Amino acid sequence: QVQLVESGGGSVQAGGSLRLSCAASGYTYSTNFMAWFRQAPGKEREGVATIYTASGGTAYADSVKGRFTISQDSAKNMVYLQMNSLKPEDTAMYYCAAGSARWYTLLAREYGYWGQGTQVTVSS
Repeated sequence: QVQLVESGGGSVQAGGSLRLSCAASGYTYSTNFMAWFRQAPGKEREGVATIYTASGGTAYADSVKGRFTISQDSAKNMVYLQMNSLKPEDTAMYYCAAGSARWYTLLAREYGYWGQGTQVTVSS
């Protein structure tokens, strides 16, 4: 089992920044990708960014490219999401996820472990 705990959410005005953190514990060696997803009320869960833990390679959803950066601190089993130039449409519950996949993917079904989420609210 892998346990994931997110932190760092909050309220910010449009154009502002937030940094989300995800602490992973347990059998993390059983996974090779970590990712961030988000879900707004009434909408489906959306993949935002993923990182291949062995190399640090990353992939992003088009909606956040150039604004969000996913990174990791392998020694601490931490994954981060730096969010800049935030927009009201970024408002959502953000989830950290871990999984084992063959290639970069932002499909929720490829991730077997999930955190409880942290709320991000961006006001205009």
